[in-house]
Amino acid sequence: MKTGSLAIIITSALLLMASCKTENGTGNKGKLQVVTTTTMLTDLLEVIGGDSINTQGLMGTGVDPHLYRASEGDMTKLYNADMVFYNGLHLEGKLVDVFEKMEQTNKYTVAVSDTLNRDSLIGSEYFASNYDPHIWFDVSYWKKIAVFTSRELERERPELAPFFRKNLEEYLRELDILDRELREKIEELDPEERILVTAHDAFNYFGRAFGFEVVGLQGLSTATEAGVKDVQELADFIIENDIKAIFVESSVPVRTIEALQEAVRGQGHEVAIGGMLYSDALGDKNTPEGTYLGMFRSNVQTIVEALKKDQYE
Repeated sequence: MKTGSLAIIITSALLLMASCKTENGTGNKGKLQVVTTTTMLTDLLEVIGGDSINTQGLMGTGVDPHLYRASEGDMTKLYNADMVFYNGLHLEGKLVDVFEKMEQTNKYTVAVSDTLNRDSLIGSEYFASNYDPHIWFDVSYWKKIAVFTSRELERERPELAPFFRKNLEEYLRELDILDRELREKIEELDPEERILVTAHDAFNYFGRAFGFEVVGLQGLSTATEAGVKDVQELADFIIENDIKAIFVESSVPVRTIEALQEAVRGQGHEVAIGGMLYSDALGDKNTPEGTYLGMFRSNVQTIVEALKKDQYE
């Protein structure tokens, strides 16, 4: 089913729901039904909302939000939701029509990027929003998003505000610890070693926050394939800067980075594939990488260990 057609169906269903009270709706103050898009947001809502809300994510491990299309099952989740949290900034490009239609109903939709000052965002010509949407890779931004999320939950369930705030305060402490740990780990790299080459340009906020030069083969969005010229130019860059490792991503086909590795090899040089990074989705559920905290620790560990030049000498 095409996204546009599905958006019309969702709108009709939500308008019907808005005219009556459902068992799970806000009319009787039952357990809050929350739907999220990305795995990062699902994790965040589970942390802050805990058992007081029922959180359902549309996207799973390894899913690319740039290309994700709503299914009929998604329509059911959205129909039954009291609140819908999504990233915004056109990250969920194929769902934009759905969210725009939902805004015409009484459905409580929240774009978490709305809490960030647009002047602080990184510009991007790849998205209709004109901003890079990969905002979770700046821990300070994620803290702001956590506060914003807690406040939105409190608006819908004010009687649970103390519970949400307690979870938020603990999570903010964990994020502060995370940020310190990451910076200490990155200090193991010399400044000239901090060049990050990945399958697509999802790590610009990470680069700005932690002092890396970041280059992605496919640009910010995975919707556009890298061309031969892109591969060759990046291969030249890798050789000129003596970069020892490049990285695949969990939500991007590995062939893009393998082609880049072959282009470098074709010029008589070698570059290693340093490991897999989690970019647009978390790892498997019930693993450390299945949480925001664990994902970030895993990424930085992988990056630092692969970029240390002394291991290649």
